[in-house]
Amino acid sequence: MRALNYNHLRYFWAVAREGNLTRTAEKLRVSQSALSIQIRKLETQLGHDLFERSGRQLRLTEAGRIAFDHAETIFAGGAELLATLKDRPEDRRSILRVGALATLSRNFQIGFLRPLLAREDVEVIVRSGSTAHLLQSLEAHRLDVVLVNVAPQRDAATPWISHPIAEQPVSLIGTPARIGEGGPLARLLAREPLVLPTMESSVRIGFDALIDRMGLRVRIAAEVDDMAMMRLLAREDLGLAVVPPIVVKDELASGRLVEVEQLPHLSETFFAVTMKRRFPNPLLRPLIAPREAGALIE
Repeated sequence: MRALNYNHLRYFWAVAREGNLTRTAEKLRVSQSALSIQIRKLETQLGHDLFERSGRQLRLTEAGRIAFDHAETIFAGGAELLATLKDRPEDRRSILRVGALATLSRNFQIGFLRPLLAREDVEVIVRSGSTAHLLQSLEAHRLDVVLVNVAPQRDAATPWISHPIAEQPVSLIGTPARIGEGGPLARLLAREPLVLPTMESSVRIGFDALIDRMGLRVRIAAEVDDMAMMRLLAREDLGLAVVPPIVVKDELASGRLVEVEQLPHLSETFFAVTMKRRFPNPLLRPLIAPREAGALIE
């Protein structure tokens, strides 16, 4: 392969950043046709289409996203060189783009990403949002992986790959003052107000089934879809919280909260959702493979 034409790459980079051929041509003061020709030449040399059209907008293909990441590094390095001459070259940093359900436990997210967080050659970008929004970004190659606690439905049109990476028990947790001397699980559930996940949660579905089997009626203090809020409400002693211990591990370690008991046959599974890629991000496999082999995130 002949040497890469960096003029072609710069034109592609400009269009990818703008997402619109017309606006980019105006900013660069070239014709649209000239801009299109330069990009087609780059695609021919690389052997892959870099854009696909979505209405009037241009969307990066998977190969286009990889080319864009390299272009970002190349031109950022050029700007750095011009600004400050250094005695040693800057090490190239790899990027992992992670989407996380907005209500997901932050402790779980940190545990999943911990192997990369201390690496100076890696930049981790984390974006939160709804499952639907994150999956759209995954499909559009704006994310490498999405972290959720419910595996998305899969069909021919949406071939998600859901990797189960951790399964956490769910416990009844509260302040030492509220728990007191403790007692049988059934008595605590019937006596104390509860902070529960919302009805859409797999944990809530399992909890409601448990309560039905035990023949209990419970008093609900709050229904919350955000693990961070459940953590705060448990700390504020609003009631006993039904959560995986990982959500409140710092409070358990300090003694501010106490784990009463693990709820039988109740757990929460965390998934890393990906799509089949021709060019998968090499940073991802080491994060997923050990957990697929059975290791839990502590």
